[in-house]
Amino acid sequence: MINIVNYLGDLTLYYVNQAGRMGIFLAFVIYNIIKLPYYKISHVIKQIYIIGTLSVFVIIFTGLFTGMVLGLQGYNTLSKFGSEGLLGSAVALSLIRELGPVLAALMVTGRAGSAICAEIGIMRISEQIDALECMAIEPHKYIMAPKFIAALISVPLLTALFNVVGIFGGYIVGVKLLGANEGSFFTGMYRDVEFIDVYMGFIKSICFGLLIVWICSAKGYFVHMERSGGFGAEGVSRVTTSAVVLSSVLILVVDYIITSLLI
Repeated sequence: MINIVNYLGDLTLYYVNQAGRMGIFLAFVIYNIIKLPYYKISHVIKQIYIIGTLSVFVIIFTGLFTGMVLGLQGYNTLSKFGSEGLLGSAVALSLIRELGPVLAALMVTGRAGSAICAEIGIMRISEQIDALECMAIEPHKYIMAPKFIAALISVPLLTALFNVVGIFGGYIVGVKLLGANEGSFFTGMYRDVEFIDVYMGFIKSICFGLLIVWICSAKGYFVHMERSGGFGAEGVSRVTTSAVVLSSVLILVVDYIITSLLI
């Protein structure tokens, strides 16, 4: 019984300590972002290329087939009630409010978030971060700030691309393949999609972008302090897996919270 209590106490202290560590890490990064930057804009552009441009293909591919599935399922469901004219509204609202931001963020987490965590984790275990500190270079500004700025720029743009491609996929299946009325498809979309829907999707994409880069970079930065981490390739691989899983779960949790606040 005493061992169980000790284990629960150690676990609680570990997670409280981890939460505080990550909160302080985020505060340091934000402080270094708003300070007068001494990092080059080229570093930010490079991270936009890594996080954003290299994710375009998977975003287009996922968005297209997500929209096609929505068009197929939506048409089959609405046709039972004689409401095929609402197909455009159903596809657009589903993508803009929920599926676009969430699925785009999950794709970015799997492709770019894992790379961020592994890169920073390897820098930590190979003592490159310690070397920067010895040279009086702030790692939060030199390494983290460009990644944060790039993620906050890239994820909303990728979400917008996901939405556009998804609507196009729904149009192909619903209108071109199944025969829904093209005018009704676009008229319903124009009539029912409001500013609050676009605003909600934009806010979600910014929050998800911050969440992804925060969790993944902090996990890599503190790889030597993680229960599943340590110094070595195996520790980095475990922490990277943990970062992707935690980011994915928190994306779904934050999605519900934002929806409940803005709906």
